Amino acid sequence: MRSGPLPRLCFLSYRQIRGFAMPVVAEYTGRAEITVLDGTFGDALAIARDRLERGLVDAFVSAGSNASILRAGLQAPVATIQLTGFDLLQALIKARRIASRVGVVMYGQTIPELDEVKDLLNIEVVQHAYRTPEDARQRFEQLRREGFEVIVGSSLVVELAEQAGLHGLLAYSLGSVRKGFEDALELARVARLEAGRYEQLNSVLHNLQEAVLAVDRDNRVIAVNPAMQQLLGPAHARLLGQSLQAIEPELSLQSTLDSGQVERAVVQRFAQRDWVVNRTPIREHGEIAGAALTLYDARAIQEADTSLRMQQGRRQSAARHRFANLIGQSPAFVRAVQTAKRFARTDLTVLIVGESGVGKELFAQSIHNDSVRAGRPFVAVNCAAFPEALLESELFGYEEGAFTGSRRGGKRGLFEAAHTGTLFLDEIGDMPLQLQTRLLRVLQEREITRLGATAAIPVDVRVIAATHQPLDGMIAERRFRQDLFYRINTLRLPLPPLRERREDIAPLALVQVERCLQRLGARLEPERALAPLLARLCAYDWPGNIRELENLGERIAVFLMQFERIEDIRYAELQHDLPEIYTAAAPEATDGPALSAARVAAALQAQGGNRQAAARQLGVSRSTLWRWLREHGGEAAEITALRNTSGRRPA
Repeated sequence: MRSGPLPRLCFLSYRQIRGFAMPVVAEYTGRAEITVLDGTFGDALAIARDRLERGLVDAFVSAGSNASILRAGLQAPVATIQLTGFDLLQALIKARRIASRVGVVMYGQTIPELDEVKDLLNIEVVQHAYRTPEDARQRFEQLRREGFEVIVGSSLVVELAEQAGLHGLLAYSLGSVRKGFEDALELARVARLEAGRYEQLNSVLHNLQEAVLAVDRDNRVIAVNPAMQQLLGPAHARLLGQSLQAIEPELSLQSTLDSGQVERAVVQRFAQRDWVVNRTPIREHGEIAGAALTLYDARAIQEADTSLRMQQGRRQSAARHRFANLIGQSPAFVRAVQTAKRFARTDLTVLIVGESGVGKELFAQSIHNDSVRAGRPFVAVNCAAFPEALLESELFGYEEGAFTGSRRGGKRGLFEAAHTGTLFLDEIGDMPLQLQTRLLRVLQEREITRLGATAAIPVDVRVIAATHQPLDGMIAERRFRQDLFYRINTLRLPLPPLRERREDIAPLALVQVERCLQRLGARLEPERALAPLLARLCAYDWPGNIRELENLGERIAVFLMQFERIEDIRYAELQHDLPEIYTAAAPEATDGPALSAARVAAALQAQGGNRQAAARQLGVSRSTLWRWLREHGGEAAEITALRNTSGRRPA
């Protein structure tokens, strides 16, 4: 036996075999803690269960009917004192000294070999078997009526013989008793090893928030954690050792034990709640030794998924857009890109100004990716999207206990998340005055202090701010700090609205419509399908700028997807989906160089390069079309410019 506390054995028996076995019990005093208890049939089982529930025993030792009852009614190791042929021979020899006629009454079944032994011993032997105490009494009474004075058998039979004034001889030997105790010691050793494993398992399960239990190969519960115990309720207070099939058939692991297959993420309704269920077989040496059941609260998973997606959104630390992806050839746009590239070569604060939807964050990401901080975190926050208290905690973080509901361990803010990289403060004009003061200090001192903390944390962050508001006017109205304005306005990058770069409208619209048609699975050729609309798109003023163009491009694509051929498209119906461009000024009244170029390119694309057909579509003479081509570089240049825009990001 291994070192440590002695194994605990319970010798549960009838009085006769208990007295007979006491010398053997004494031999094992130093090797085990042995409790000797009297018990018969139903009483024996109740006594044994009580010992188990109180955790007082590792293994049982018993014989005959008691051993059978304990093995059938307990999920615990039971060592049986076995009756051997040698034991019975010795008992018959003793009986022969008393009488020539001997009755044998044993539990279970008769022993055919006795018929051969009785002739050798010159003795008359009549044997019977019993299953219940009443059955044993009837067999004994039959032998007594037949005149048998010596009875060999189990403890129960010996007790009946003594009560009737007959000779009762116990069939067991001390050697068999000794063998029973040796078996019990080995069973106790194995049981302790198993108990240690189950204790470790229960210790792990105890700290899990999910409801978890495990069963052995017989589908009986061997481990259960508090969450599962609470879910099953007080009606199942004692789960260990119980059949899971009997306790909760809906949760049974029998199919897992039979198939050995893992079941993951199965949605199941139980106890009036939805759960995500995992059923997993437990293997030992390649064989299935049990199975585990885990119930995840579906509501908690949904909440965790929402929280995770929010965190991932906040931690978008990779800037995806670059200058090479931005679309535009207009002088105003080219000038903005050149300026932004110059700014990217510095580490100074940049203020990007422009109307809503002109692509301020795209430029911010491009500046980051063209700077020495490329590859480092790029963290963006919209200052208008949070209430003041929440924005403060988002930017600067907080210590544990800083306010009611704060996370254990605190939380780092976006300045810390952007350390060594770039923090993009979009809509900075909407930042509350109190936070403007804190932001100014961070920009000056290059360190932040979490809410509820006293120690400052150094940060290395480049700040790019953006706004669509007139900060000059806000300063006059005392809604924006003048000193902060001067701090963030170190480098100023104005972005032109779309109406000031009309020559970029056609390629931008083409890219957006083409992308959406591909996503929708439409097979129309984007250039030809869009061509009849370009004049109106170029005439529109685009108050929502690129963002509005992207939205209208989606609407156009959804309209076009219903047609399989260009010839089938009924453009007149589109005015119901795009009233904006149909209520704008007529294209003929707004012709300018950019509009004429776009219209010519679109018409030539739609007509496959046929100038006469293009002129007819445009509603002009061929001579007018020739003049436009000469003024704007020829049809080839226009078509090439249009086609080369495919796959680029609008800006």
